[in-house]
Amino acid sequence: MGDFFKSLRFKILLGLLVVLVAFMIRAAYMGGLGTMASYVLGVAATPFQKLSASISYSVTNMLDTLFRAGDYKSENEALKEEIRNLRQQLVDYESAIQENEQYKQFLEIKENNQDFQVELAAVIGRSPDARFGSVTIDKGSIDGIELRDPVITADGLVGYISEVGPTYSQVITILDPTLHVGVSDVRTRDTGIVEGTVPLSEQGRCKMSYIDRGSAVAKGDIVTTSGVGGVFPKGLMIGTVNEVQVEPHGTSLYAVLEPAVDIYSIKDVVVITEFEGQTREQIAPGQAKAQEKKDAASSEGDGDSREDSE
Repeated sequence: MGDFFKSLRFKILLGLLVVLVAFMIRAAYMGGLGTMASYVLGVAATPFQKLSASISYSVTNMLDTLFRAGDYKSENEALKEEIRNLRQQLVDYESAIQENEQYKQFLEIKENNQDFQVELAAVIGRSPDARFGSVTIDKGSIDGIELRDPVITADGLVGYISEVGPTYSQVITILDPTLHVGVSDVRTRDTGIVEGTVPLSEQGRCKMSYIDRGSAVAKGDIVTTSGVGGVFPKGLMIGTVNEVQVEPHGTSLYAVLEPAVDIYSIKDVVVITEFEGQTREQIAPGQAKAQEKKDAASSEGDGDSREDSE
């Protein structure tokens, strides 16, 4: 027994007793034991009150959700419909912007080329293995599109129509080795043929071949279509000369061109369905010079005839 009174447990119990007695004396002095009992009960009941409030709140929310499920569903459907309408408005807005850009190109081209009949088109496909930038557009035969119709943008020549369906068409570009375009240097008036090559197409560039060895074609010169052959109208922008080199055979020069149109990023184009002097038979590279000489001889003959008549 003596050991218990000396133990730590006894000292703790004694301390608690002293604190309890002190509270009882204070409560009695301040207003009676009832206040003390209320305080103790209040402290003990607080956790239960919090638990009860939490349960009541959860039950209330559950019942509210249950009874107002129909209202919530209607509100949810209304919000979904509003989102759909907003998305459609955004699509219409973006379409209007694109159409505005297309008509801007259309008006600019028509103002500069009164004889052109054109059709606006959007790029809707680009094959992953189309190494020369060929694309599919959303206009076809029902829109008046035909084979070898020139395809351009406001910046310059893209290529021509290589395949036509009722509602779509395929376009091959000036980067393609199978496409040959008669061109001339605006500054020097030297002529040549623009065609694609595999190495240059990977850089987004093309080649102007059959330039006379004594030509003064130089870096920075502007190259446009010559109109020879009648497939492309005269004066369409091709690009600028990036460098000039001698052909391996040494008899002529060639120039590397930087196209005016970024072939690999075009989104909207203009198809020229009709222009003055149009034919749809592509001129071959070897025929270009012969055609030019023929045109020159014809012009000289006309001049002689006029002099004779005078």
